[in-house]
Amino acid sequence: MKPIEAVNDFVVKFANVNGSGSASANTLFARSVQRMGVPVSPRNIFPSNIQGLPTWYEVRVSEAGWLGRRGGVDLMVAMNPQTWDQDLQEIEPGGYLFYDSTKPLPKSKFRDDITVIGMPLTEICNETYVDARERQLFKNIIYVGALSALLDIDPNEIAQLIGEQYKGKEKLLKPNIHALQLGRAHALARIACPIGLRVRRADRVGERIFIDGNSAAALGAVWGGATVCAWYPLTPSTSLAEAFARHCRRLRVDPDTGANRYAIVQAEDELASIGIVIGAAWNGARAFTATSGPGVSLMTEFLGLAYFAEIPAVIFNVQRGGPSTGLPTRTQQADVLACAYASHGDTKHVLLFPEDPRECFDLGAAAFDLADRLPTPVFVMMDLDIGMNEVLCEPLAWDYSRRMDRGKVMTAEMLEAGREFGRYLDADGDGIPYRTYPGTHPLRGAYFTRGTTKDRYARYSEDGPVYVDNMERLLAKFATAKRLVPKPVLRRCAKPTRSGVIYYGSTAAAMAEALAALEGQGIHVDAMRVRAFPFADEVADFIAGHEAVFVVEQNRDAQLRTLLVNELAIDPAKLQPVLHYDGTPITARFIAGRIAARLALANVKPLKKVGP
Repeated sequence: MKPIEAVNDFVVKFANVNGSGSASANTLFARSVQRMGVPVSPRNIFPSNIQGLPTWYEVRVSEAGWLGRRGGVDLMVAMNPQTWDQDLQEIEPGGYLFYDSTKPLPKSKFRDDITVIGMPLTEICNETYVDARERQLFKNIIYVGALSALLDIDPNEIAQLIGEQYKGKEKLLKPNIHALQLGRAHALARIACPIGLRVRRADRVGERIFIDGNSAAALGAVWGGATVCAWYPLTPSTSLAEAFARHCRRLRVDPDTGANRYAIVQAEDELASIGIVIGAAWNGARAFTATSGPGVSLMTEFLGLAYFAEIPAVIFNVQRGGPSTGLPTRTQQADVLACAYASHGDTKHVLLFPEDPRECFDLGAAAFDLADRLPTPVFVMMDLDIGMNEVLCEPLAWDYSRRMDRGKVMTAEMLEAGREFGRYLDADGDGIPYRTYPGTHPLRGAYFTRGTTKDRYARYSEDGPVYVDNMERLLAKFATAKRLVPKPVLRRCAKPTRSGVIYYGSTAAAMAEALAALEGQGIHVDAMRVRAFPFADEVADFIAGHEAVFVVEQNRDAQLRTLLVNELAIDPAKLQPVLHYDGTPITARFIAGRIAARLALANVKPLKKVGP
């Protein structure tokens, strides 16, 4: 088998043990490639325990700019004997295996169709370092040094990154640089370098930045005017609240008095956190919580209160695998239905689906305007893949002429002028009533906030017609929301086609490459990225304009497809699910393969029966 040869277009995967200190070394590798002007997309696939279980770090190197997972591995850096057989099978025919050859392995442990590169990492560490922890940590840096030689990566870029990481810490800087040089020198002296996979300097990164979705969403919350965050630690959403705290310490402290202009409360549980958010929002603050699926489950009764009492709230749901504890450190898009209809009875919530950290920032900020405009709970539907992995994306940008939209808030002047106020009164036909903040006027504009049935003036009532009137108005408000939420993004293919595909969220990165691969095979598919629920009219029009529409999702039960069928009265047979839910981010090969296979099957005509 001829070894793979590729420049700036390959996949490297590191197989390590959690708690071994490999994460920082692997990140160092990914960033060094990016420093050479080549786009990279790293993904950390890690267990939920503290240490000891397998962990993987996959780096997509793509000068063409593909940022999703491709599928397959061209170079496996196998540092975990526990997963050896599994890791070996992932390598592409003609690919490469790099491993610690200190302990000899029988020929049966390898494959004949790959290039095996052994380096006695443990032996080198034992000869160089005395401390056991140093041996483990510097082993990781040594293999990064070796990879710089194997892949022709400029070692100065790695050294500069190490210098930035340990600036002012000479005791740590020098030994890390030494370990890097040690690994590189050993590879250059004993292995034919470079191999068929190479990194060549390019200029394809441009002004793009490397940021994770949780940090970007937290910054969006700051720019969106949030001053209150109530949360309970829950993977993979914890870092969002922590990032908000960091941003607030930098941006929300009065420069003259030093007083904090924010409040962050780590509540005793998720139920308490959403209760704090609702209370703060009722008082006029912009408030949010960050959670994941199990937290949403606990919040549902309070979410029903916010929906029925019409109080704004923003919920960042960084989705993970479920149900129950499920896959707490793996990604899915499995909370769509739970959030769209959260709470008992007839409820419908606004959902926003960002595709990358840039949209986590944009939609994170926009969510607060939407929550105030409607007013109602608004979910920003992220997932672990977006939230916790650094992604190359356009710089975050803000229009400084933009002002917060607080929605229909009746002022003291309006009340004094004799404006009629009914907390649940639809004054102009859009389903959205006016509200007041506590203390707006000494005599007018007061009302009792309740989750029980009430009339247009917030007065308690159990009359059926009064209840129906209120519920119908909430539907009218939801219809108004359809005009306010972000529009879907349409991509028409080069030729007319009867086939379409709908997708959303983090699936977008792999989808872009999958569509290009399908076009390369002569398969043309129109594509629409849904960015919000309720669905804009364009979504229904897109489905109506195609004979078959694939709905690509990262969950088992085709939840977005179910929502489309329910809300748009679509024939279920017209929407064909493409589902990926093993906890790893979806790949371009998976999407393209499933769509191509389905279309090929649909084009096969049944044979005519011949003879008796």
